[in-house]
Amino acid sequence: MDKQQLREAYKLYWLENGKPPVSVYAFCKIAGMPEPAFYDLYSSLEAVEKDIWLAIFEDTVNQLKADETYLKYSAREKLLTFYFMWVQKLKADRSYVLLQKEKFGFPVLHQAQLDNFRKAFHGYVEELVKEGYQTTEIKERKYISDQYVHGFWLQALFVLRYWIDDTSDQFEMTDAAIEKAVHLSFQLIGTTTFDSLLDFGKFMFTGKH
Repeated sequence: MDKQQLREAYKLYWLENGKPPVSVYAFCKIAGMPEPAFYDLYSSLEAVEKDIWLAIFEDTVNQLKADETYLKYSAREKLLTFYFMWVQKLKADRSYVLLQKEKFGFPVLHQAQLDNFRKAFHGYVEELVKEGYQTTEIKERKYISDQYVHGFWLQALFVLRYWIDDTSDQFEMTDAAIEKAVHLSFQLIGTTTFDSLLDFGKFMFTGKH
């Protein structure tokens, strides 16, 4: 059994039992594998859960980066396309995710299950932000630019939670929410809107232009 097969077996355990295994031993007994073989692949059940989320993300990004059309997109278009594709990938595991939906209510900033996914997502978004600087799609701002990736992570969590709760046909409301969220975020970090807000805030609090 390789890592992917083990992850699938773990998700199957969740789907059939509605809860996680109580131990590695219990999981291995059901999966029909010796316990030492499990530890050759993962250090714990928690590590399997982390890798499930990371694998969905990596599968999404790898498929996108293999598309020449995607590579020509602007930073905003790339992020928009990422979310659409990510949600499509998540559909395959919707039942698994819904069994754990209580874990993904806000705030989920410190949800250990998402740690590996969060780190990889940060790296992906950092690339997009750098591209945005080069094309002037995103404005680099002292002290604030470093926070962009954290803002996009909150956006990703919003998309995840919205999709989890979405009951519309073909999750069309999630698609609409993605479009609005990405459009707003790029307005805020673009070359004019955020600066106008800062200038207005300065005027209101200090009375100076």
